[in-house]
Amino acid sequence: MSLFTVTGMSSAADVDAVENWAKDVWSHAVLYENENNPILQKFAFTGRAQFDYVVIDGEGTTAGGPGRDLSYDNFNTRRLRAGFKAGLFQDFTLHVEADFDPDEDPFYRRLTDANLAWKPSDAFELKIGKQGMGFTLDGKTSSKELLTIDRSALSGNLWFSNEYIPGITVSGELGNWHYSTGFFSQGEQDNEFGEFNSGTSWVGTIGYDLSDMTGADTAVVAFDYVINEENPSSPALFTNRSFGQIASLNTIWEKDQYGFRGDVSFGDGFLGQPDVWGLVLMPYYDITDRLQLVARYTFLKSDGNDGVRYNGYDSIVVNGRRGDQYQEGYLGFNYYLYEHKIKLQTGLQYISMRDQANNGGAFDGFNLTTGIRFSW
Repeated sequence: MSLFTVTGMSSAADVDAVENWAKDVWSHAVLYENENNPILQKFAFTGRAQFDYVVIDGEGTTAGGPGRDLSYDNFNTRRLRAGFKAGLFQDFTLHVEADFDPDEDPFYRRLTDANLAWKPSDAFELKIGKQGMGFTLDGKTSSKELLTIDRSALSGNLWFSNEYIPGITVSGELGNWHYSTGFFSQGEQDNEFGEFNSGTSWVGTIGYDLSDMTGADTAVVAFDYVINEENPSSPALFTNRSFGQIASLNTIWEKDQYGFRGDVSFGDGFLGQPDVWGLVLMPYYDITDRLQLVARYTFLKSDGNDGVRYNGYDSIVVNGRRGDQYQEGYLGFNYYLYEHKIKLQTGLQYISMRDQANNGGAFDGFNLTTGIRFSW
């Protein structure tokens, strides 16, 4: 039986028709385009709409007490964002985008992107304003292009989940090398640019493309390094993580139908946050041009109690409690109706968290999440 018989798309022709329809509809997101206009070269709507249905079932513990059944199921609007990009004066791009939640009041949640980029060449791009602070394998992968239903717990613990922070970055490509470096505000956060009343965070990335050397379609190795100024008011800051230094060695490798992504990361904790280290191993295989199988193993360990956070929906089940050692096994499928612009994703996770403090953070169970992803 075809994967899409249940939705009425029972043949390859039906799926191709959906892709052709989507290409036509998506083309209307570009409202204006003229490379010869010296002022405005392009104006386009941008955004994403991501919807999930999640079922979690397992066993946890009460604080200092016996085990208990824990479960959760719900339909969620995972992400809903809209904005625009404008190409200006040949070398400039203005990007403004906001985050919305139809399940909350007010509907508007926050400004995500609000930045101006100047890119005179591939070797140099300067970006100023509110933007994503990218490090770790999943942390620097757009949610539009994730191969799993959501980011790994490694990025959920070490990467700044607030993600969009006011800052200034420089990036580019020089031959097989790519680089990025930037400074970001640690001021108190709000829904827009926050307060510039504290220190800064610095992030640097250096990477090398090994594809010519290895014969792979893609073979990139990168090292990310972050330095945060210690601040007693850290929970209120944009960075939202209490690590003085974070290091990540990550890679992407692809050849024909096979692929692998990996990440080994470490965070040096402060303000009561224990040190944390972890790894992610993620092989994947393209069964057809549209259907993809993805597996993932995640391991995280802290050198003290309550140093490891749950990720995403799992944190709801345990009411925000933490543990000290986390393991996850993930198996999922992606079906690409129109590349990453329209895709269906399903992921089954087995999750185990150890809680040596015995204060209610332990969990052992399964998470099944199915979602549809749109981006433009």
